[in-house]
Amino acid sequence: SDTVYSVAWSPDGQRIASGSNDKTVQIWNAADGSHIYTYQGHSDTVYSVAWSPDGQRIASASADKTVQVWNAADGSHAFTYRVHPDQVYAVAWSPDGKRIASGGRDETVQVWDVTNGVNLYSYRGHSDAVNSLAWSSDGTRIASGSHDRTVRIWAPVIGGSVYTYQGHSSVVNALAWSFDGKRIASASNDKTVQVWNSTDGSNAYTYHGHTNIVEAVAWSPDEQQIASGSWDGTVQVWQAP
Repeated sequence: SDTVYSVAWSPDGQRIASGSNDKTVQIWNAADGSHIYTYQGHSDTVYSVAWSPDGQRIASASADKTVQVWNAADGSHAFTYRVHPDQVYAVAWSPDGKRIASGGRDETVQVWDVTNGVNLYSYRGHSDAVNSLAWSSDGTRIASGSHDRTVRIWAPVIGGSVYTYQGHSSVVNALAWSFDGKRIASASNDKTVQVWNSTDGSNAYTYHGHTNIVEAVAWSPDEQQIASGSWDGTVQVWQAP
């Protein structure tokens, strides 16, 4: 009944989850658009939703300062994670489904065990809100995009920062790893999408096709193209470098 901030497909492609300013997460049938159920565990805006790799659970991040994990089959609550002292903007599952990363206004990235909600790592390095997160396909690294104009790469195994990418001149809104883990695409308020090498942060290409804030970015499955969505009213598809 209000602004929708996040949508996510289930791994099997049969359902879609959506998070909204109306404080709910809605689950839909992807084939015909019929409504399946509503999850009402949050008390404020839901900014991000993510399915577990096995499709059994959903994590949702909210302005109510929590990340909640619940069963995708019926919406029953599994647990609530409360480490963040402020609004939580992003949530992402590790590829093996054993960990969840979350980031928010408190400028941190938190990593925790999905079986019991125990905090594993707290990453501090950003100087402003963290609003986008993405795991590498092998689960060894996490990328976090921030209002501080940087993307940081973290290594959950060692619990530390690997390097900082400083190519953008404004807020970083979205991140996407290539499937081979060698490149990262990042979208920004500076109207660009930048592609860079995930091993050392060197810039591979900067795309200047948009005329306004770029809010979303995604790789094609064959890694040959990148799609980006912008406040300029367009979705643009371009050849990956």
